[in-house]
Amino acid sequence: MIAVVAVVEVGAVDKVASNKKSLFLKIAIVVAIVVVIVGIFIFKSAKNNDQTAQENTASQSQTEEDAVNYPLKITKTDLESIKAYGIPTVIDFGSDSCIPCKQMSPVLETLNKEWQGKAAVQFMDVWKYTDGVSDFPVSVIPTQVFFNADGTPYVPSEAIQKEIEFTMYSDKNTNEHIFTVHQGGITEEQMRKIFAEMGVE
Repeated sequence: MIAVVAVVEVGAVDKVASNKKSLFLKIAIVVAIVVVIVGIFIFKSAKNNDQTAQENTASQSQTEEDAVNYPLKITKTDLESIKAYGIPTVIDFGSDSCIPCKQMSPVLETLNKEWQGKAAVQFMDVWKYTDGVSDFPVSVIPTQVFFNADGTPYVPSEAIQKEIEFTMYSDKNTNEHIFTVHQGGITEEQMRKIFAEMGVE
């Protein structure tokens, strides 16, 4: 009788040990599955974050590029657009077929390329785009209209005014200065002096 009991106890111990191994194995499998799932999630998150960062960098680069890309030739303009530039600006109103305008063309091209992001140097053909000039005091071509970075009209120093002739326009009702204009051709040296006063080197 005693021997039988001993056998039963040994069998029960083996069964408990087997159940523990089975339970441990099941827990290990579940833990391994969870680890794999978490690993996949972390990998995908890192990849998505990296991709988002690359897209944001590309978008920011494109935005910065767009922000400083002021084309030389324009077909329309208005005072609100000029004020939104946030940089010193000159609009040269002329024509591709006028001789003094053609003589100024290399000056405008050079400064437009050199000053990207620092200043806007632009040209509008008033014979092709007649609506674009209606808000500006242009009676002869070429005529340049100058604006400071904050969109206010440029006011030349006395020294510059002795060298370059400007016409100042004011609002008839408020007497507020609204335009500073130069009529006729202007040299690269003169243009550089004007923009140096506006903080562009």
